Amino acid sequence: MAAGVRCIVAPNPGLMTGPGTNTYLIGSRELVVLDPGPAVAAHLEAIVAAVGAGRVVAIAVTHTHRDHSPGATPLRARLGAPLVGRCARHPAFQDPDFVPDLTADEGLELATDAGALIAVLTPGHASNHVCWHHPARRLLYSGDHVLGTVSPVILPPDGDMSEYLGSLARLRSLDLAAFAPGHGPLVPHTVATLDALLRHRLAREARVIAALAARGRATLEELLPVVYQDVAQELHGYARYSLEAHLLKLERESRARRDGAAWLAA
Repeated sequence: MAAGVRCIVAPNPGLMTGPGTNTYLIGSRELVVLDPGPAVAAHLEAIVAAVGAGRVVAIAVTHTHRDHSPGATPLRARLGAPLVGRCARHPAFQDPDFVPDLTADEGLELATDAGALIAVLTPGHASNHVCWHHPARRLLYSGDHVLGTVSPVILPPDGDMSEYLGSLARLRSLDLAAFAPGHGPLVPHTVATLDALLRHRLAREARVIAALAARGRATLEELLPVVYQDVAQELHGYARYSLEAHLLKLERESRARRDGAAWLAA
């Protein structure tokens, strides 16, 4: 991918994981393993083999959803390296076994022989989401915050749409050649990608507002096929989470309100 950067794709392909979770090895002699993925024996063996004679200084994660971090704890037992990440606000969708030895606070640096990784807090998709900036290679390991072919799902109650949009905006100032996402290939044209994600979310929000105005009162189930009519039916179960996240954002902004199971324009 770049000098001193390797990617091993976990064997967990699916609708939301694409070809599988990307596990990154940054460095050769002194390295960080980022997002070990699921605790699949063959995948963990591939990581250990790729480490070889190198020394793992940290096993880091972007967040603790179950496709990203369950391999971390058994890998620590094999490699003896500390776990680095953050705890989520809410247990839904999270890996319950991940407990960081070192909290990934803003600006935390992890040293490798391919250059330092710097933690950039990017809550939204998950409350504990961290992107890792690699200035020496002008890469940002973006987890599920920025993906190549889809807009990330925002997962309440832990995920938050307002936080997600704010986190997108703060990445604009970084000097990047590409995003190295948690699933799929490298994503170039970084500012254009951020702008496209922001436009997409604001356009979806406008659909929510228009649907509420047209119906006056509607449940999530009634809004879903209207707001996401351009999305394949098999993805509506996931889209429902993002729809709820949009509505919660609008509620905080006093632009929508709840009445039991129904939502109304404020």
